[in-house]
Amino acid sequence: MIVPRWMRIVFLANLVAQTAIVVTGAVVRLTGSGLGCPTWPECVEGSYVPVARQAEAWHKYVEFGNRLLTFAVGIIAIVTVIAAVTYTVRRARAGQSRRPSILWLGIAPLLGTVAQAVLGGITVLTGLNPATVGLHFLVSIALIAAAVALVARSRDAGDQPITYFVRKEVRLYTWALIAVTGLVVILGVVTTGSGPHSGDSDSELRFPFDPRTVAWLHADVVLLFIGMLIGYMILLRVTSAPSRVWRNTLILVAITLVQAAVGYTQYFTGLPVLAVTVHVTLACLLWVTVLFLPSTLRERGATG
Repeated sequence: MIVPRWMRIVFLANLVAQTAIVVTGAVVRLTGSGLGCPTWPECVEGSYVPVARQAEAWHKYVEFGNRLLTFAVGIIAIVTVIAAVTYTVRRARAGQSRRPSILWLGIAPLLGTVAQAVLGGITVLTGLNPATVGLHFLVSIALIAAAVALVARSRDAGDQPITYFVRKEVRLYTWALIAVTGLVVILGVVTTGSGPHSGDSDSELRFPFDPRTVAWLHADVVLLFIGMLIGYMILLRVTSAPSRVWRNTLILVAITLVQAAVGYTQYFTGLPVLAVTVHVTLACLLWVTVLFLPSTLRERGATG
């Protein structure tokens, strides 16, 4: 029993939502609106919504908008759980394996959303400490990874057997590329946390690192990633990898080129908010794209 179309749409919506909340969270930080709602879970003491008497001006609406999106993400997460459980029950009633991968990946968004809500509260109550802000982001990219895995697995007919279309060397290199991409993203968080975008217009909390040094380190790892990506294409070529692998790889190359241009532009133009927002958005797309690579290397449940 394959995953019904409506369930696949729900899983895709979950991926979009988990990615969008990262971008809107970045907008909150980049516009200095991190404490637009200075308390939690209320926006201001005595009210869950912004009020006219607040001193945070328009920042309160930016932060409150992000909180509203968090509720939307939570609703989608609940629907995702319902879809995953429904699919598991249907397979059990049909006498088929329950595919625990779908079930657990379907539950992950709801658990992650709850964890993010708690982390968000801690972040506000600690005055946007960069450590909690960074952890908030890292949980988000983990949730994106789970969402990608859920979408990929929902396209499979089952979990077993697994048929690979490429050599083992390609599969290992793919995971190495993913690991380096993750390092690029993490260093990007550290770089932002060390720079001027602390998350609130009145907050001076930052990581105790020299912004230029961290930016150089981040750029060095990006160059490593680009080198590995070039090596990946050569490996795909010499091993005659199928077109399905090449399609995803070429999309990854395109995003990388645009991201590199935006990255250097924002660095040499003083980190304008719009450029950094685009940079964060492209980083999310890069992460999503590279995470889809493993699913293009194999087929699951073709005879199950």
